[in-house]
Amino acid sequence: MKLNPKQYAEMVKRASPSSPVWRDCAWAFGVGGGICALGEALRQLFLLWYDAALAGTLTSVSLIFLSAAVTLPGWYQKLAAHAGAGTLVPITGFANSVVSPAIEFKPEGWITGVGAKIFSIAGPVIAYGTLASFVWGVLYWLIGKVG
Repeated sequence: MKLNPKQYAEMVKRASPSSPVWRDCAWAFGVGGGICALGEALRQLFLLWYDAALAGTLTSVSLIFLSAAVTLPGWYQKLAAHAGAGTLVPITGFANSVVSPAIEFKPEGWITGVGAKIFSIAGPVIAYGTLASFVWGVLYWLIGKVG
């Protein structure tokens, strides 16, 4: 059966369940905001004992540790199923993207499993993030030379 693009789009529309966009956005906003609020609460707690730079570092380390700890029993994935992009708050989402493949491929061994697959999700983010920062750095430098 050959379908033109309009027929195919209509068929997909009928077969796809409707998405509760407003509810999904509210969940993402609430969960992402909650993660950020937790980070700020940790930072304020650390500021009681340490200077601002160290408090920021300890906050980042704590959020990474908590994200990894919540990923191990599979709770982060369950939260992400409901909150969607709200769990992609940069530091916790990145930690989850490194820990998840490590857990999944651990049975294959430390070298060919964990070592080979640990950055299978986060690797492209690192590679293209590095490339983008290089390109923007060169553009910034060129604009500084010209302007």
